[in-house]
Amino acid sequence: MIKVEDIVYVRFSAPDLDRMEAFLSDFGMVRSDRTPTALYMRGTGPDPVVHVTELGDPGFVGFALQAASESDLEAVAAAHGAKVEDRSEPGGGKRVLVRDPDNFPIEVIWGLDRLDVTDVQDISPANERLVKPRLGAEKRMKPGASHVHRLGHCVINVTDYRKSAAWYHEQFGFLKSDEVFIGDKETLLGSFMRCDCGDRFVDHHTLFLVGTGAPGFNHAAWEVADFDDLMLGRDVLRNADRTPVWGVGRHVLGSQIFDYWRDPWGHMVEHWTDGDMFDASTPANLVPIDALLQTQWGETAPDDMA
Repeated sequence: MIKVEDIVYVRFSAPDLDRMEAFLSDFGMVRSDRTPTALYMRGTGPDPVVHVTELGDPGFVGFALQAASESDLEAVAAAHGAKVEDRSEPGGGKRVLVRDPDNFPIEVIWGLDRLDVTDVQDISPANERLVKPRLGAEKRMKPGASHVHRLGHCVINVTDYRKSAAWYHEQFGFLKSDEVFIGDKETLLGSFMRCDCGDRFVDHHTLFLVGTGAPGFNHAAWEVADFDDLMLGRDVLRNADRTPVWGVGRHVLGSQIFDYWRDPWGHMVEHWTDGDMFDASTPANLVPIDALLQTQWGETAPDDMA
C-alpha cells in the first residue's frame, strides 16, 4: 500500500525509568526528554528519539516506521479505519497507529523534526596491508560508551510467518533479503526484510520476522560509529556489570559486526556496524537455518539465541 523508508524507534515499558536510563546511557544513548511517566533517548543521528520507555510492567510495546510523505500517512489511516494524530512526544510530527496480524502496535510516523548529527571522536583510520593512511601519527582513542547513531532493525517472533510477511509487504512495501528454511525449502522459518526505496541503497534488514508460533520480542539493534566505537562501548558495558549475550563477531546474513546485551529486564539489544546494503533490484535469497546463527568470525552463538 505504501513504502516506508526506515524504522525510527522501539517502545518498551519498564517499572524504573532511572534504571533504564542508566543502562541506555552505558549503551550509548543520550536523553532526549523525560516526563514522570516516559523516557525518550536519542543517538547521534538526526532522529529525535530512538528508544522510548513508558512507566509500567516490563515488556516490549511496539515500534515506529517512517512514512515517505503525509499523503502516505493518510493512506494508511484510510485503509485501516484509523486517524492521523499529532505526536505529543519529542520530534513532533504526526502518526497513525495500526496493528499487525499478531496485534503488535505499529506507529507509522511522518514530519518529525530532524536534529543536527552529533560529532563523535575522530578515530584515525587503520593501516592495512596495502593502504597505510596513518603516517607519522599514533592511534589513540578516548574511553567511553559507544555512540549509538540510529535504530537499524527490530526482530519479532510471529505466530504465522507467511501471513505476517505478506502483511508487512502489502502494507509497507518490505522486501525479502534472506528467507530462512528448515529442512526442506518449503518449510519457512522467517525472513530478513528491508525497506523498498527504489534505487536508494538501504540496510540488508530493517525487520526480521521469525515464525515461532507465538508472538514476542526477539531483539532490537542500533548502529554505532564504527568497529573501534563498538569495542570501546563493550568495555563500558562490561565494566558496569551489564549482561552480555553474544559477541563480538561478524554475521553471515547481513554481514554486520555485532555485540548483543540484555537490558535490566532481559530484553535483548544489539550494537552493530558495517552491514550490507541493497537497493530494490537485489533478489531474495533462500538460505538454510544453519546460516542464521553462523559467523564469519567470532564467538559461537549461545543456546539462548536459538
